[in-house]
Amino acid sequence: MSQGILEHINLTVTDPKATAALLCDLFDWHIRWEGAAKANGYTVHVGSDTDYLAIYSGPDGSPQPGQDSYSQLGGLNHVGVIVDDLDAVEAKVKAKGFEPNNHADYEPGRRFYFRDTDNIEYEIVSYA
Repeated sequence: MSQGILEHINLTVTDPKATAALLCDLFDWHIRWEGAAKANGYTVHVGSDTDYLAIYSGPDGSPQPGQDSYSQLGGLNHVGVIVDDLDAVEAKVKAKGFEPNNHADYEPGRRFYFRDTDNIEYEIVSYA
């Protein structure tokens, strides 16, 4: 039996290029691919050489918000990202106008959360 390795997660956003630019800036990621996608939409693949987020928007660019993800069956609750320097990334998050919250130190690391303009929650973790 072979072990599964997570390759990507696909998220719907209002502006794939803007979200990809934010993620590149915060996490030193790069755009792996971008172009036409399902249902006449547009997708940007952003991440590392081995894994990424597919950032998608439909043809009208105005996805509708769902209910609270924690009460929606199949809801995406947050995206966790490991970073080397938690404080530096938090400073970038604040500089972009987002509000870090739910800070915690725990064994074996530290973390905080923030929500982007599409209300997607990110958990930023450092084990350094």
